[in-house]
Amino acid sequence: MAFFEGLVETEDGVPVAAVHIGGESFYVIDDQGFRRHVDAQPIDRAVLAQFLEQLQEHPDEASAAMLRMMGQDDLFTKAMVDSTIRNINLDQIAGQSLPPEARQWLGMLGFRIVIDLHGEILRVDMPAAPEDWSEE
Repeated sequence: MAFFEGLVETEDGVPVAAVHIGGESFYVIDDQGFRRHVDAQPIDRAVLAQFLEQLQEHPDEASAAMLRMMGQDDLFTKAMVDSTIRNINLDQIAGQSLPPEARQWLGMLGFRIVIDLHGEILRVDMPAAPEDWSEE
């Protein structure tokens, strides 16, 4: 399955469909009626690599955010989250699928991958993290 299905669009803002053919996933770009099938894996891996890079650059913030989302802040849960962040790799994530709820949540936050007609990533729109993570 295409990891970012439903979150990819063309530079014109047209949503890009995802299809699965013979066990492979493709993003389908409508080029004036011609349906261009672009391998989803290179696009997904490039964006996931960008996510992982940011995660590795800010492990303390990522750990704190995960603990808040889980509603737990005990020592054992923190150790588990810290270990997961330290040891996560691209191949682990790329072999998974993004749950539909997470895709919907990312879409509502404004996350988008914008590609051209050839499947090249033009930009990734990511919602910015708030400067102050504290509860108000």
